[in-house]
Amino acid sequence: MLGIDPAAAAVLRRRCGWQAGQRRACWLDLVHGMLGFSFNGIACMPVLIRALVLLILTATLSGCGYNAIQQKEEGVKAGWAEVLNQYQRRADLIPNLVRTVQGYAQQERQVLTEVTNARARAGQIQVNADDEASLKQFQQAQGELGSALSRLLVVSENYPQLKSDQSFRDLQVQLEGTENRITVARGRYIQTVQDYNTYIRSFPQVITAKIFGYQPKPNFSVENEAQIARAPQVDFGHQQAPQQTPQQQPAPQPAQ
Repeated sequence: MLGIDPAAAAVLRRRCGWQAGQRRACWLDLVHGMLGFSFNGIACMPVLIRALVLLILTATLSGCGYNAIQQKEEGVKAGWAEVLNQYQRRADLIPNLVRTVQGYAQQERQVLTEVTNARARAGQIQVNADDEASLKQFQQAQGELGSALSRLLVVSENYPQLKSDQSFRDLQVQLEGTENRITVARGRYIQTVQDYNTYIRSFPQVITAKIFGYQPKPNFSVENEAQIARAPQVDFGHQQAPQQTPQQQPAPQPAQ
């Protein structure tokens, strides 16, 4: 009896004997075993039948999307890792950018401090992409950092010597490329999460997802997406001529 002790074998023979009136109990034990309650019934079934049951169970899980759910979840994880990688590339460029700008525009201390502080806040967040509140906090911090960078680059327009500095121009090219990669990585991640969430909510995958504990994942919110999708304008190849402002006429005196 497959290595079980004699007492247990006697019980199984009495309960799962091949008499017509006792086979029903044997099949009930098999069903309970598949559901996780008892495995006694499996021991009384021939090896071929047990293999067939396992094969049917495996095919059922595959047909309900278990393998596809796993693949899509791995795709979400890979997409999120790429998003973090590109944001980190941008953060790594900021110290050199701040030092270069500071060498030509020390009086812009407030803007430089805003960039430095925004970078520090973004780096302190321990983001969990599966937690909606944590993801929103991460989005907000990265959006604030992007806004601070935009203000710094706008201020840099007022310093021709800074714009002609080779180090600054190299940083400008790297930052522009990084911002583009952030946009691409974020867009791919949004699509991957949407595909995953739609899949596990569809039938029959929704049953498999509930059984194995797969949950919908939070995504970048629409309102923040519009803000953080705007990359800082870092093209200093052409300087725009200052616009002439019309002379303002004195405001009319109120009637007495």
